[in-house]
Amino acid sequence: MESMDEDRDLVKRQFGLHAANYVSSPDHVRGDSLDRLLRLAQPQPDWRALDVATGGGHTALALAPLVREVVATDLTPEILRAAEQFIRSMGHANVSFREADAQDLPFGEAEFDLVTCRMAPHHFPDPARFVRECARVVRPGGRVAVIDNVTEPDPVAARHVNSFEKLRDPSHAWAYTLGEWESFFLGAGLSVEHAELFRKARDFHRWADTMSVAPKARLQLEVLIRQAPAPALASLRPREEGGRLVFDLMEVLMVGRRG
Repeated sequence: MESMDEDRDLVKRQFGLHAANYVSSPDHVRGDSLDRLLRLAQPQPDWRALDVATGGGHTALALAPLVREVVATDLTPEILRAAEQFIRSMGHANVSFREADAQDLPFGEAEFDLVTCRMAPHHFPDPARFVRECARVVRPGGRVAVIDNVTEPDPVAARHVNSFEKLRDPSHAWAYTLGEWESFFLGAGLSVEHAELFRKARDFHRWADTMSVAPKARLQLEVLIRQAPAPALASLRPREEGGRLVFDLMEVLMVGRRG
């Protein structure tokens, strides 16, 4: 329990310090996977939706015009306040905000028609428990839709990419594989309706800026990209575009339904 508490505190410190960066980050504002999530989830005007670990609030914002109510939660008070200010500035009054741990959601059984979570579970100590919580609070027949970073099944690539991510952001826990995410959903009693991988290009310095990475660590990260072992190199695909270092990360979009 102490280790899990320490993990939560680290996440809160990291995101509390960089809350505004996540509201304005282009990598979080837009994305093909978010558009795809909305099409697959098919939110309805009378639905009540829950956005877990809302971060900058971009998924909650995208849902707000499509449903009756959105509840946006996050573990970190500072980032929750930044998300609320952002969404209120966009004129949406049907979004409420609540501090909550994704692995221990403060809601009753079957309260929501849709539960979403985007680009956050790689910070969770126990993502299987998080998915069980999502399955608990969604109604029978309701959907759970998750987007998160994933790695290749190759263990060398997985270890290298996760070490790379953790150097940039110490609150990073682990990015799992597509197969592991399927097991989380099935283990929570959710049928997997859709699973799709996306390859997302990242501008190295903008990606590092989001977490205010110090110059020494930034140099170490660049070495880890350019001199990665072959399986990780094939996944990261570092390259120069317009004089800037660009690399790829992989995301999964998984949509499940509670029976």
